[in-house]
Amino acid sequence: MSSPGDAGSETGVLRSKRRATRYQILVEIAERQPAVSQQEIADAIGITAQAVSDYLQDLVKQGYVDKQGRGRYEVTKEGVDWLISQTEELRDYVQHVSADVIGEVEIVTALASTPIEEGATVTLTMRDGVQHALAGDTGGATAVAVTSAEEGQDVGVTNVSGILDFEPGTVTILTIPRVRDGGSRAVETASIIDRADDHDLLATAGTEALAAARAADREPDVRFGTAAAVQEAATKGLDVLLLASSGTLSRHTDRLGEGNVNYEVLDAAEE
Repeated sequence: MSSPGDAGSETGVLRSKRRATRYQILVEIAERQPAVSQQEIADAIGITAQAVSDYLQDLVKQGYVDKQGRGRYEVTKEGVDWLISQTEELRDYVQHVSADVIGEVEIVTALASTPIEEGATVTLTMRDGVQHALAGDTGGATAVAVTSAEEGQDVGVTNVSGILDFEPGTVTILTIPRVRDGGSRAVETASIIDRADDHDLLATAGTEALAAARAADREPDVRFGTAAAVQEAATKGLDVLLLASSGTLSRHTDRLGEGNVNYEVLDAAEE
């Protein structure tokens, strides 16, 4: 039995408008069967009802659709098999486009560390959690600038190759007791001050944690969405001190574990 289309199946539905239309009609029938309105199909795929009728006649003749009465159609097993085969081809094509086409022309953004001309080769580095680009091929990761930029401006780059040389950050978590267990008043501020000065970012999760930070005369860099923010900061090379109220600890350690981020948990009341 021939497939619904004049060309062989290896051409795929994207290479023939007629095959693509038949594919769409079969999908619409499968969604609506057994009561099928030709006008609804026509509206859905942007052709005339007469054209749908002509396609249906051909699909019935090919054995991909079974007509059971006026306005009643069902996709046959052969029709389903053809849909599956064409859908797999489409899936493979989409994966190819995503991985091999879009992936190769993907434009990423960096901060220009030097003036950069469009088309120039640049070296990529990670600094302060932000990707930087500087003119010339001087490091392990290089790319091609697709925009010009002055120092400090954002610059688009593509064709990234090599390895971005930086060390992931670590996270130190100081747990702050719940208010009923003493809260921020149970914490020595000196331990927070010393540790905060040794880290790139200070984050707080929970009111007790915010109070403890402010008691140490430190305003947090991050107060909201800390589970995701702390993980992302560490993966971009920043060392983070997280003051976490006891009730918020597990969601942070779960997120850090999922992201393979190195962390340690200390009891601030015992520091």
